[in-house]
Amino acid sequence: MNQTLLVELQTEELPPKALVKLGAAFAAGIANGLKARDFLDEDSVVTPYATPRRLAVSITKVRATSPDKSIREKVLPVSVALDKDGNPSAPLAKKLAALGFPGLRIADLERAQDGKAESFFYTYTAPGSALAGGLQDVLADTVAKLPIPKVMSYQRPDGATVQFVRPVHLLLALFGEQVLPLTLLGLDAGRQTMGHRFLSHGQSIAITHADKYASILETEGKVIAGAEARKESIRAQLLEKAGADQVLMPESLLDEVAALVEWPIVYECRFEDVFLSVPQECLILTMQTNQKYFALTDKEGKLRSRFLIVSNIATDDPQHIVGGNERVVRPRLSDAKFFFEQDKKKTLESRLPQLANVVYHNKLGTQAERTERVTQLASAIAKRLGYDVALAERGARLAKADLLTDMVGEFPELQGIMGTYYARHDGEPDEVALAASEHYQPRFAGDKLPSTNTGLVVALADKLETLVGIWAIGLQPTGEKDPFALRRHALGVMRMLVEKRLPLSLSALLADAVGVFAGQAAFKDPTAEVKAFMLDRLRGMLRERGFTPNEVEAVLAQNPDRVDDVVGRLEAVQAFAALPESASLAAANKRITNILKKTDAAIGTVSPDLLQEGAERKLAASIERVRPEVDAAFAGGDFAGTLKTLAQLRDDVDGFFNDVMVMAEDEALRNNRLALLSSLHGMMNRVADISKLAA
Repeated sequence: MNQTLLVELQTEELPPKALVKLGAAFAAGIANGLKARDFLDEDSVVTPYATPRRLAVSITKVRATSPDKSIREKVLPVSVALDKDGNPSAPLAKKLAALGFPGLRIADLERAQDGKAESFFYTYTAPGSALAGGLQDVLADTVAKLPIPKVMSYQRPDGATVQFVRPVHLLLALFGEQVLPLTLLGLDAGRQTMGHRFLSHGQSIAITHADKYASILETEGKVIAGAEARKESIRAQLLEKAGADQVLMPESLLDEVAALVEWPIVYECRFEDVFLSVPQECLILTMQTNQKYFALTDKEGKLRSRFLIVSNIATDDPQHIVGGNERVVRPRLSDAKFFFEQDKKKTLESRLPQLANVVYHNKLGTQAERTERVTQLASAIAKRLGYDVALAERGARLAKADLLTDMVGEFPELQGIMGTYYARHDGEPDEVALAASEHYQPRFAGDKLPSTNTGLVVALADKLETLVGIWAIGLQPTGEKDPFALRRHALGVMRMLVEKRLPLSLSALLADAVGVFAGQAAFKDPTAEVKAFMLDRLRGMLRERGFTPNEVEAVLAQNPDRVDDVVGRLEAVQAFAALPESASLAAANKRITNILKKTDAAIGTVSPDLLQEGAERKLAASIERVRPEVDAAFAGGDFAGTLKTLAQLRDDVDGFFNDVMVMAEDEALRNNRLALLSSLHGMMNRVADISKLAA
């Protein structure tokens, strides 16, 4: 009879950052183990549970006994099982005894081909096993393989020492309403569990049926067993308490807080308005990171002096909880205010000499040396773009100065953000101030790009200097390892070039970047490798935006040196691919590419006098007819128009290949036809290599 299975380990408080992962692994391990042993139906539902004091799983439609299985077992090769007279041999008798079938006769065995020889096989039915026996092995194996961050050794009341992530007090195992006879970590299974440490008054709770686990825990134990259910309860309460204000609730913080409580209750607290003079990023970070509080802002995003906390205690009079949390957060905010006021007493520029004491990399020098390289590179890029060179140099020079401030020393996550605040306090131009934070952008996939010209230039310079410098000393990414985030830097550069439509050559940018390392010891020019690496990041970026691999390859196979128009080219390729003529032209282009690759002759210009066949004369005339239109469309950036115009040539191209032998015996004719194809090939591939669209 199929019923619901419930297994729970009731523990001391589990590590919150590992809780969800532990809960998922516990549930998956048991479910997968039972499935492999054929105890589960196809539509069994697995529900993981995880709270600060328990790991559990509920699985519906579990079999009490696994089905009988038909097993076909190889006994021995015929040549070994029978002697020379065809009678059963001694090895056969010995093998049958070892397999547990001593009374079998030759007539009971199946004789069948086994590769190139024949063997005897025996087919029998193995009875199914009871759930308790299978689950015992599965449970032990699952617990042994849990992703425990740090194993703890503890002593059981009977004196035995066991190991687990935290001490386990109870093992619960129910099949429907029946307790399964399991043991684990010195515990015998029962139906008892513990509710909320405080709200259930420390009394054990009996789970009467596996199906009632979550409801009994919630009503009698004041425990919401599901991690996701607790998280959504917290989210709903936060939104309700926030009212007209906006609550800042990053998913990572919600996950961590949900792993700290079993019965979440949200309360409102306040801090003194005087702290609002501190940059709100500092206050928000200290509340979220150190205290696990949820900050509130008004509709314009300005921080409010009230905040929300998630407690594990429900009470009609929360003044002690509220007051205690307000007292705890005050010193944190006071520290932030102190750091901010102290940092403002020194200008960013006055801190620059100290960068000489901060090692960037032992092969690439100090942060002061790196700042000088980034400044030179930013200046070069600004000149290429026609931006304000003085602002670019100033922004680059001050960009890393906030690394030496007390606030960033306490909260490294604020680097750049604090630089902008301090630069504005120092009276720097706003573009210079913004460059301190914007030069880190984009920080992650989907992050916004710099909003100012200066921020854009410094961001490019910072990332290119990192790419070239780190690559040059042999620390390029390998496999999944990328300690210097070069993939992110390369993707950031490509996003800025593409999305900001910057008319910059990759080769020129990399040459500028290599140039700032002049005289650097152990520097090996990595231009070719870095450019290929950057284009590979661009491939991935474009595919994520919905372009097919063939479309992307059509544009990038030509190893473009500028990528500002790559999206326009891709859109043109998409439009061309939708034309009825595209497949034929793509196939022809691929054929032309292969023909031209195989010729060693120098290809000259087309001689009209050598055009003998009607099909080649017609193709040559059509090429000359559409060339002005193609040139004009391409020069105007109308890539779609360029390819659409080329579509007019389909019939003439098909006719040429049907009627004309390109590789004629006459060398002059052959070379002239190759010249005609070369002219067509160049015109067809100005926007993209359309041969890549051929199936």
